[in-house]
Amino acid sequence: MKSSAPSTPYSPPRTASSPALLGWTVIALACVLAWDMSALDMPMAYWFGSSQGFALQNDWFMVNIAHEGARKLAWTIVLSLSLMIWWPMGLLRQVPYSRRVQLVLGSLFSLIVMAIMKRISATSCPWDISDFGGVGHYVSHWAWGMSDGGGGHCFPAGHASTGFAFLAGYAWLRPVHPQAARWWLATTLAAGVVLGMAQQIRGAHFASHTLWTAWLCWACGWICDLVVTRQQAHRDLGGRWLLPIHNGTFSLAMHAWWDPFERVLALGAE
Repeated sequence: MKSSAPSTPYSPPRTASSPALLGWTVIALACVLAWDMSALDMPMAYWFGSSQGFALQNDWFMVNIAHEGARKLAWTIVLSLSLMIWWPMGLLRQVPYSRRVQLVLGSLFSLIVMAIMKRISATSCPWDISDFGGVGHYVSHWAWGMSDGGGGHCFPAGHASTGFAFLAGYAWLRPVHPQAARWWLATTLAAGVVLGMAQQIRGAHFASHTLWTAWLCWACGWICDLVVTRQQAHRDLGGRWLLPIHNGTFSLAMHAWWDPFERVLALGAE
């Protein structure tokens, strides 16, 4: 097959994806599942609420600053990062154009996935549960399709996702500036936890909602990194033809032997 690959040695684009990150992702998933099995959602909700409801449900600071204010700030950040795709500033000047696009799309992808899941979820908020003055009864979010008698549409935690959605930034920043990437990771995790706790205190979510939101947003960002890295590698090579030279016949391969061929066929159909 014909190729127009450059004569200079090719340095493949660095990616945040690695066996170590895969390991941490699996460990995080195990921790979230362990929390679900612990059945601690309701006991923790009783820290902030009672049969009379949640004292801070309509608190001015919780509603106007921790909820509405934080949401507006998050969308302002998304808008700013979108503009910096074309007019980068600071560390973004060191990041390739495709990676700047990845940051915005990765964040938006996370938010869209959370919104869709909330839309189809039958899980209600704690303040809708009869234990806290509501009309519904507690049903695990794993009981798909089973109504709890409340308003539903409460899983995962949409508000916490306005912080966790920016976890996608770790993937593009790590290859360029690892130390800044660690700060970005810590900051976005802290923001998501704070926003999630604010809603738990108000009775809007259980702890599991926040934990699942964090893991799902991380997974969405990582998927975007995998896609962008593979596409960027082919563009950097400048090849008109893509020739698969490897499949997963090895026993240690992390994909089926036919996977590379299916991917090539899908790309060829585009």
